[in-house]
This record gives sequence, structure tokens and C-alpha cells, in this order.
Amino acid sequence: MIMRIPMRYVLLIAIAIPFGLAGCFKLARESPRLQLYALGGGSAGATPTTTVGTTTAAHGPLTIGLRRLVLASYLSVPSVMMRRGENQLEASQFHRWGGDLDEGINRAVGAYLAGMPPVRAVDVAPWPSGVRHNFLVQLHVSRFEGVADSAATDGRVHLMAGWDIMRPLDGAVLVRGKTNDRSGVFRVGDFTGLVSGLDAALSRLAREISACLARFPNDSTPPASCGSVAGGEGSGAR
Repeated sequence: MIMRIPMRYVLLIAIAIPFGLAGCFKLARESPRLQLYALGGGSAGATPTTTVGTTTAAHGPLTIGLRRLVLASYLSVPSVMMRRGENQLEASQFHRWGGDLDEGINRAVGAYLAGMPPVRAVDVAPWPSGVRHNFLVQLHVSRFEGVADSAATDGRVHLMAGWDIMRPLDGAVLVRGKTNDRSGVFRVGDFTGLVSGLDAALSRLAREISACLARFPNDSTPPASCGSVAGGEGSGAR
């Protein structure tokens, strides 16, 4: 049996289809754009030299080798990370790092260190063979994210990093420090603000390391204590 559709319904369907397709195209055009972020934006005081991986500033006598960073495995993703409460992690699909995060953090910290006394130059691994340093620095980053409760509108930046100041000759650890920085605040959903807060935390981390380096009496003898420096929550060296 063949059913015949009245002409008025056929006309209504013909009119509705273009509007439906237009709605689909409109939604596609309004999809969020991919945003890429880089660290080290506040390191204008450090000027790269002709040597790859090196930043210099005429602030002191020490040359530092910044070894390859050890990054927590859950941070080894392209996305900028948010932590909700204690255990829930959110990796943003449309807000990503413009390169490998471990390399980005190392470059930023190296640039910030090079702009602070008593540091004259910083080589970021890998550096050319034959380069000699007064000290090596090793970073271990376990937290680098925004933190907020599920319904909160404001969040805090969280950087947690261990750092070792080492003797270049044999790799012996002279001072072992820890930075637990939660001092940055941002508006939840504002990823530009979050990244700026994380970048500022890296600057404070570099300040802690440089303040500890300034207390070394010589290249191989550690200071009695580096104490708590730079104002991060629970920060300092031991």
C-alpha cells in the first residue's frame, strides 16, 4: 500500500532541512579554538647566547648546568592540567602546551635563574661537551596544575618540585631542597591566568634555588642551611 504525503507537509520538510543544516554548520563554527601555551614569558632579563641551551646575565660568578628534568608521569601529556579536589584530574582538550612540558619547565627555570644573582650563566641540558660548571641542578616536578573544588569559581596554582644542587665532578648531592608553592590564584576556566600563575611559580622556584646557591662558601662545600626562601608554602632546603 502506497501512502501519499500531502503537499503541504512536503513543503514544510523542504523548508526545515536547510535551517537544520545551517544550525549544524553554525555549531561547527562555534567550536572552541585550540590554545597553545609557552612558559618563561617573564624572563626578559635573561639573554640567550650563541651557545645552544645557554642563558646568561652579568649578576654573579657561578655557571650552572640544569640537568634533564624528572616529571611526574601524569603530567607528561600535551594538555594543561586541572585537579578537582584530591583525586580527580581534568586534562583540557583545547588548552595545551606548545611543546614537551618537561623541556618547557627546564627552559623557563634556566632563564629565570640566569637573571638572578649569584648566577652568571645557565646551560640547559643537553649542553655541548667540554662545558664546565660550578654546580649542577636537578629538578623533580610532581605537581604542576591548577587546583579547585568541583563548584569553586577561584582556584590555586600548585607547583611541587624537589631540587638537588650537585657537584659536577662526581654528581654528589650537596643540598636537597623542596618547593611546595600554592600562592598563585586564578579564575577557574581562565587558562591564560592559570598558565601565568604557573610561570610565576617557576620564577619563585628559581629564586629559591639562587638564594641557596648564594650561601655556598665555595664550589664544593654546602651551606649550613639554606632555610626557607622566596615565600612558597612549605618551601625551603634541607
